[in-house]
Formats: sequence, structure tokens, C-alpha cells
Amino acid sequence: MVFILNGRGGALRGLRLIAAASSMGDCMSIEIKLKRAYEPAGADDGMRILVDRLWPRGLSKAAAALTLWMKDIAPSTELREWFAHDPALWPEFQRRYRAELDANGEAVERMRDLLQKGPATLLYAAHDREHNQAVVLASYLQKRGSHPRVSHQRGRHGG
Repeated sequence: MVFILNGRGGALRGLRLIAAASSMGDCMSIEIKLKRAYEPAGADDGMRILVDRLWPRGLSKAAAALTLWMKDIAPSTELREWFAHDPALWPEFQRRYRAELDANGEAVERMRDLLQKGPATLLYAAHDREHNQAVVLASYLQKRGSHPRVSHQRGRHGG
């Protein structure tokens, strides 16, 4: 089942972001998936990028199979603690996190550069697949990228 991410950041499970990026006139496809960090690495994950500020509890580095840990693109400690994964705070969390991303151009640009190198999976530790920073980050990249399309697929492992 495939879903389109709505403009308010309402995402579903196993997000895939497909973006057409232009580099010197050439068009290339960029694919981003979202996955819980606890789900096993898949052959189609591409780069596995953890976008949490804290390491996921109980997860070994070997099991995470990360390409990169981008702490600097994650929400600030203050925002993370304020949100506490409360869905009632989701709209305001999205607004505040997007403002943090706007002020964090270096990390956002680094992420864009990485995404132009090939498929990637943004990893997050949250239990809630619809209300977490990776969903907001993918939506943010969609809106500020080169005409990306976003869709969702449920991963094989629940969680």
C-alpha cells in the first residue's frame, strides 16, 4: 500500500521520498525511506542515517548498521523534551522543528548533499511512526528540495 505524505506532515509507515534533483542540467532520482532504527537493515535501504540526537536504547551499533549518525539535524534537546512524543503537541512540534531546521542550514545542506548520492533511509527510535522528527525532516526536505514526491510503505517489521 502506498500513501502520499500530505502537506501538513501527516505521514504513514515506511516513508519513501523520491526527489528529482537537478545537477548541471541532469535529472537524478533521490529516494528516502523512513524506518525505526530497531528494524533490521534491508538490502534496499541505501545509506542508513540516524536522525536522533540520542542513541536508541538497547540497540547495538552492529545491529543499527548505520552509514552516518546526524545528531546535528535532530531536534534540539529542549524541543525533544518538550514534545515527549505527545501527539497532541504534534502541530506545534512540527512548526518548532521546521524553525530549527531553517536555522540549521549547514546540517540541512549536508543532508541534501548526501541524498544526491543515492537512496537513503532515515532512522528514528520513536515508537510512533507518524509523529516523529524523521517524518517532519522528510516533509521539510520535500518542500525545500527539487520537486520531491513522498510516499509511504509499511515496513515488514512492526514496532
